[in-house]
Amino acid sequence: MNPYVELARKAVENYLNERMIITPAKNLPKEFFERKAGVFVTIEKDGRLRGCIGTYLPVRDNIGEEIIHNAIAAATEDYRFGAVKKVELPHLSYIVYILQKPEKVLDIAELNPKKFGIIVKTREKSGLLLPDLEGVNTVAEQIGICCEKAGIVLKQENVEIYKFTVEKYEEE
Repeated sequence: MNPYVELARKAVENYLNERMIITPAKNLPKEFFERKAGVFVTIEKDGRLRGCIGTYLPVRDNIGEEIIHNAIAAATEDYRFGAVKKVELPHLSYIVYILQKPEKVLDIAELNPKKFGIIVKTREKSGLLLPDLEGVNTVAEQIGICCEKAGIVLKQENVEIYKFTVEKYEEE
């Protein structure tokens, strides 16, 4: 199993079974400890979204810590779903996204929903959508979903758009 995905799974299972937040194992590749990046963790159950939470900029000391904390948050804090229950654990699969630093978009022609995730921001609100999501095929759909998630009325508010790429890791 991919070490990013395995860490996310272990974090959730340990938290739900033991109420314990693990630390990254010392035998993980050094980038888990040396690299900082935003990380999103998506949890699916039987192929359907069960939770997804992340950070688009790093807030922890390294990506190992980002994965652990965001995996637990995806399992317990995603407002769209109730917290994952222990009985669900064998039915879950995980996807870990390591985000590159967002870049401001100067022209929406730069965007491609299959290649770039986006962040739509106003002074008070922001919405984020990861790249290459099933059912999101156009830039207009991508921007619309981001605005809806954030409660942004595009025609009434000044927005800035940022794009980013991801490294995506999932179970084989």
